[in-house]
Amino acid sequence: MKYGSIPLMLAIIISAMAAFVTWESQLSPAASAKGAVPAATPKTKTIRELTFIEGEFDGKRVSTTDAEWKKLLTTDEFYVMRKDGTEAAYTGELTDNKKAGTYHCAACGLALFKSDAKYDSQTGWPSFFQPIFRRNVAEKEDRSLAEVRTEVECARCGAHIGHVFDDGPAPTGLRYCMNSISLRFKPAK
Repeated sequence: MKYGSIPLMLAIIISAMAAFVTWESQLSPAASAKGAVPAATPKTKTIRELTFIEGEFDGKRVSTTDAEWKKLLTTDEFYVMRKDGTEAAYTGELTDNKKAGTYHCAACGLALFKSDAKYDSQTGWPSFFQPIFRRNVAEKEDRSLAEVRTEVECARCGAHIGHVFDDGPAPTGLRYCMNSISLRFKPAK
């Protein structure tokens, strides 16, 4: 019986070695050389490349399914731009942006607003008194809350950008209150 457990011990050692080899093969090459732990899995999607489209909308709409948008957008972007969600006030990275440039649709890249039309509405969202071109945004009635509002969408891809209100500054008297996550900023050269 003394030697009867040797095959069992060998099986355990071989299993342990196989597990170690499998674990080591999952390390990145640099980490493997140093004996470090496996690299962490990214928790968010990488922001995809976006082609900025300058000028007035040419009328050619983007036709993309929700399944395709889910692959292209982050979870938060999809919620706001495809499901008409709203980001929390004062959380967007473009709310306090004061740089000169153009704000584009974060889904399709169409130019929507210029920085010279941006102002601080003290609402917690980027606000503009007019779009870069009237044709670049579409407006539709929104009855999702107790009040009737006017929703603003990208004219090219239909992404929900925000809402427009009639309490803005001169010269238009309008406040385009936009979700920061629905916009990508391109600095002026």
